Amino acid sequence: MVIEYVGQNIRQVIADMREKRYEEEGIGSSYMFRVDHDTIIDATKCGNFARFINHSCNPNCYAKIITVESQKKIVIYSRQAINVNEEITYDYKFPIEDVKIPCLCGAENCRGTLN
Repeated sequence: MVIEYVGQNIRQVIADMREKRYEEEGIGSSYMFRVDHDTIIDATKCGNFARFINHSCNPNCYAKIITVESQKKIVIYSRQAINVNEEITYDYKFPIEDVKIPCLCGAENCRGTLN
């Protein structure tokens, strides 16, 4: 285990409203991670360092949803030993959409987009 992705648990309707509000406030990025169909963790304003972990098409970590005392949590686990000063990355696995988000991970096997 590397770190838990923490923030506020919110519903989709709230996530949509917050995303719009964050754009209006000039917040460049929102840090929302879907747990399941009903729940999203919003780490934009009250998260930890996990929200800053970058995507890679060849990651050294992976995200896993676990249940602790009937509450779902997102935990980042390592796939391999991680050296000091090595960047921690995981595959965001964004859903496929018409508007593509370019991937800049630089991996040999880079897919070219995050979605």
